[in-house]
Amino acid sequence: MSYAMETFDPEIFEAINQELERQTNHLEMIASENFTIPAVMEAMGSVFTNKYAEGYPYKRYYGGCEHADTVEQLAIDRACELFNCKFANVQPHSGSQANGAVYAALLKPYDKILGMDLSHGGHLTHGSKPSFSGKNYQSFTYGVELDGYINYDKVMEIAKTVQPKIIVCGASAYAREIDFKKFRDIADEVGAILFADIAHIAGLVCADEHMSPFPYADVVTTTTHKTLAGPRGGMIMTNDEDIAKKINSAIFPGLQGGPLVHVIAAKAVGFKYNLSDEWKTYAKQVKANTKVLADVLIKRGFDLVSNGTDNHLVLVSFVGKEFSGKDADAALGAAGITVNKNTVPGETRSPFVTSGIRVGAAALTSRGMKETEFEIIANKMADVLENIEDSELHAKIKDEMKELASKFVIYDKAIY
Repeated sequence: MSYAMETFDPEIFEAINQELERQTNHLEMIASENFTIPAVMEAMGSVFTNKYAEGYPYKRYYGGCEHADTVEQLAIDRACELFNCKFANVQPHSGSQANGAVYAALLKPYDKILGMDLSHGGHLTHGSKPSFSGKNYQSFTYGVELDGYINYDKVMEIAKTVQPKIIVCGASAYAREIDFKKFRDIADEVGAILFADIAHIAGLVCADEHMSPFPYADVVTTTTHKTLAGPRGGMIMTNDEDIAKKINSAIFPGLQGGPLVHVIAAKAVGFKYNLSDEWKTYAKQVKANTKVLADVLIKRGFDLVSNGTDNHLVLVSFVGKEFSGKDADAALGAAGITVNKNTVPGETRSPFVTSGIRVGAAALTSRGMKETEFEIIANKMADVLENIEDSELHAKIKDEMKELASKFVIYDKAIY
């Protein structure tokens, strides 16, 4: 019997190819998404998917792990070189599990967490009440001012009042540079552990296009996709050997069993890409493209949270407008531009509706688009938002965006 997917499971084969068509013909502008390189996908589809390797390199609970050891050690060494740190755990299956391991390693149940409010740009795992981080620990929040910036003096005031065991810095929807040194000063003032989640900005950090959390943070987590453009997964880093040992125990056997060796292999491949000169050029282009996006939208009369950007994303606010973030998300989607609705400062609508959208440049930059294309796209976005109910215009723009996308095909087939 043939186990080739096309004949063995044509339904899944068709769905994968339809997804390839969607990714090819639509403009992917969700800030947490990116296009990885074929070599990363090859590693994810490798024979390492068959291997159990509980434990850590050269300290396994299963036999036959000598090649898994090689792969994981390469991933660790490359991660440490990439972020200029001493210790890295590359086993977390996701960013959320990486964050959970940090808490499990360094906190007791009901210890206090101070993190960024989800509605102000934080993440579920930074203490949001529906998350394990808000259920297992006492969580408190800081946010942004109406101008869209973090007020570090106010964070200091909150920290002094709360006296948290851990302060979490990092965001999923913040368009400005995060000052890790100021967070270090706040943590030192109250005797807290500083935990930086750089999932969104890691690809900029490792290219020196954003301030690094090292040497300021005690522990750092990231995803390996998003701006790093690697496989979907997580990672934890530190310069503290004691923390590193606690983190390793928290991941295995604390939270996870056998690591996903095929994904770790893909992480190692991705890190090699991130270490290249080509990557530094890419990261600069991401920032340049995002600035064009911001400048055009501002020129067209739209309100951007913080009135601009320092990184890979912009937040567009519709506070006071008749249409919502949900409406904008749907209209842009109909025009072939994929974004996500997002809460914004001064929010008046529910998190399911919102008054804003989050727009990122990393994925289209991976396709090879530059300032010229982003100027065109930003103006087309503005046309859609100015004519939110004009479905005929949306369909016309969708055809135009498909034509633009056809000039920047990233994959010539769905399966490697």
